[in-house]
Amino acid sequence: MARRQGPRDRMTLAAHLREFRRRLLISAGAVVIGLVVGWCVSGIIWTWMRQPITDIALAQNRNATLNFPNLTAAFDLKMQLAMLVAVVISSPVWLYQIFAFFVPGLTRRERRYTFGFFAAAVPVFAAGCVTGWFVVPQVVAVLTSFAPTEDASIMDAGLYFAFIMKLMLALGIAFELPVFLVLLNAMGVVPAVTIRRSWRSALLLIFVFTAIATPAADVLSMFLLALPIVMLYVTAAVVAEIHDRRQAKRTRSLTVGDPLASLSADPSREVDDDVRVDI
Repeated sequence: MARRQGPRDRMTLAAHLREFRRRLLISAGAVVIGLVVGWCVSGIIWTWMRQPITDIALAQNRNATLNFPNLTAAFDLKMQLAMLVAVVISSPVWLYQIFAFFVPGLTRRERRYTFGFFAAAVPVFAAGCVTGWFVVPQVVAVLTSFAPTEDASIMDAGLYFAFIMKLMLALGIAFELPVFLVLLNAMGVVPAVTIRRSWRSALLLIFVFTAIATPAADVLSMFLLALPIVMLYVTAAVVAEIHDRRQAKRTRSLTVGDPLASLSADPSREVDDDVRVDI
């Protein structure tokens, strides 16, 4: 078995470096454009982020404000907001540049795993971050309720922004865990039976995580946050079960002497579009 020589295989190291520089410049240009857009809309985004503080001041009848402790704090926060917007809105460009650089060197099976993982991981991660955004007002209200009503709640604006980002990032990663389970199952690392038998431990960990992420007095908030993660776990278990049954069916077909089935059952012997047999 010999790999057919493609355009990427004939490229020299200097050509690879030139291509890498070109794609890096394209990605950087997209981020710069996104930075300009983010700078323009950062005020609107910050108004949304500080809304929970305004609601606390009205609902709890207290002085709740955000504080900028030094001269450059407001500028630093505005730059952080602009950079966040830039990375998000330019992600289609720099993600494509990463794929375009690495994908030609992958086999068909590796491409399928890579595209399948990112096609599921990106929207699931975004859904987790959006869920975290809806949880933020409740978390902020509960945490500030521990302060006496006669005292003012003066919070550092930078730390407040970092808290929101960490919470959204944590929920985004939590939503990604079922996607990783599917990927590990497809690679043959975690069988479906293990995912199915571990549902009790998974439920316990999910509810513990949601209880920490939503320190609210009502249990309803915890269940509302845990529900989509549980649904994703069940979906991962179903997908893994379907994958393992297909693999088992291919393995059983080996007993009837089907050579094509033997190739498809053994990932290491899978026929690739970029592979030819030299006789």
